[in-house]
Amino acid sequence: MIIVLKADTEASSPEVRRLIAQAESYPDVHTELHRIQGATRSVTEVYLLGHTGVIPTEPFEEHACVEKVVRVTEKYRAIGRHAGGVDAVGFEYNGVRISQETLHVVPGLCAVDNRENVDQMFAALAGHGLQTARAGAYKPRTSPYDFQGLGQECLPWVFERAGHHGIRIVAMEVTHEAHVEQIQRALEASGNATGVLLQIGTRNAQNFELLKAVGQQTELPVLFKRGMGITLEESINACEYVASGGNRRIIFCLRGMKTNLGDPHRNFVDFSHVPVVKRLTRLPVCVDPSHSVGSRALAPDGLMDVYHVTAQGIIAGANLVLVDFHPHPEEALCDGPQALLMEELPHFLEDVAIVRRAYEDRLARAKQDD
Repeated sequence: MIIVLKADTEASSPEVRRLIAQAESYPDVHTELHRIQGATRSVTEVYLLGHTGVIPTEPFEEHACVEKVVRVTEKYRAIGRHAGGVDAVGFEYNGVRISQETLHVVPGLCAVDNRENVDQMFAALAGHGLQTARAGAYKPRTSPYDFQGLGQECLPWVFERAGHHGIRIVAMEVTHEAHVEQIQRALEASGNATGVLLQIGTRNAQNFELLKAVGQQTELPVLFKRGMGITLEESINACEYVASGGNRRIIFCLRGMKTNLGDPHRNFVDFSHVPVVKRLTRLPVCVDPSHSVGSRALAPDGLMDVYHVTAQGIIAGANLVLVDFHPHPEEALCDGPQALLMEELPHFLEDVAIVRRAYEDRLARAKQDD
C-alpha cells in the first residue's frame, strides 16, 4: 500500500508521524518514507510493507495530509503505476528535465577511442543545441579479445571536454560497482564539469548486485537497458532493484531482443513496448535504435532502417533516443558498422523533430476525442 501525501506536507510534521504510527500499529507492518523529486514537482509517499491486503484504506484517507491511498498491484512497487494510482513525475538532473512527456536525443560514441573524436563529437552536438551525449568508457564485449574500453583513464578528459562544450549529461555504461566510484571521483576532480547517466547494459540486466550498488547511490541517475533474452516483466522487476535501493531517477531503455526472428536486424525491435512500459511504470522510456538494427542498411525509400526504427519509438512516445554516431566509423573500435556519420546528424535530428510533431498531433487529437 502506498499513501501519497499532499504536496505541501512536511515529511517531519506531527501529522505524518501520527500517520506512520497508525500504519505501524497493524501487525507485521512497517513503513518507508520516500520523497520523489520530480521534474516540475515533488511527491512524498509512505510505503506500508508487510501483510497489507486486509488493511482498510479509509482510516488513512481521513488524514488531512493525505492526497490518496493506492493499493500496490504489481511486484515492482517503487516504479509501478499501480493501475494509474500514482503519477510519473520524472526528474531533473544537472539542469535537464527528463520525464514521460519530454524528448531528448542522446547521440555519441558507443566507445570512447581518442580525444579528437570525443572533442569533435561534443562540439557537433553542442552546435545543434544538444546537451546530452553518450560516451562509453567501459565496454563489456562478447569476446575477451575485443576492445573493452579505455576505462577510468579517459574520464578526466571526457568530462573536461563535455563541460567545455556545454554537454550536461553523458550516458556511460558501468559493469562493476568500482566503475561508479571511479566516475564519481573523476566528476568531482573535474569540478563537476558535466553529469553522468549510469547505463546498465543488457548483459547486466540481471546482475542484481550491480543493480543494488547503483541504486544505493542517489547522486547519479540510471539508464537501465532491458535484458536481451528475458521477458519485459523480468526486466522491470530487475529495474526495481535499483529503485528499491533508494535511487528513483531511472530511465528504462528498450534496445531490441536477442532472437533470429528479428533477422536481418541485429536484434528484434521491441519499440511497441514504449507505451506499455509507460503504462506499467512511472519511468521515462528510452529507445536504442543503433543496437536494435546494428547496421546502416538503406530502405528503398531512401531512409536508413535506423531512421525508421527511431521513428517507431518516437511515434509511440519515447522520451530519449540513444543513438551511435562517430566521426570515422571505419576506424571505430566498437560497433562502427552501425554508427551514423557526423554529417548525417542534422538530417537525423530533423527527422526526429518531424516524428515528434506527429506524436504531439496525435496526443492533441486524442484529447479532442475525450
